[in-house]
Amino acid sequence: MLASLIRAEAEGEPFAGQVAVGATVLNRVKSPAYPDTVHEVIYQVDGGYWQYEVVQNGRISIPPDETSLEAADRAINGEDPSLGAIGFYNPAKTTNWWVLSRPVTIRIGNHAFYK
Repeated sequence: MLASLIRAEAEGEPFAGQVAVGATVLNRVKSPAYPDTVHEVIYQVDGGYWQYEVVQNGRISIPPDETSLEAADRAINGEDPSLGAIGFYNPAKTTNWWVLSRPVTIRIGNHAFYK
């Protein structure tokens, strides 16, 4: 499931960015502010908003590929290029004021990672 999310959200991004996307999901699982499982984090709806657009638009059903499987494995084994981030966004596409107000930990490819 984590690999499917990585592929859907970060296909075409640098490999470090794909690992970072996976790490943000795992960072949410570890946080008391979010659900306790990868499945619950990925499918969370908060305030009427899906946490991941790819769940809402169906891209989550695209099967993982070798790259996304490797990225998921690295995130599960503790790699965190996101530097502890709990989310990410594409600055060129996001207008969500809450996301844009969060401190950015790092930018990788087209994604900004935030705490």
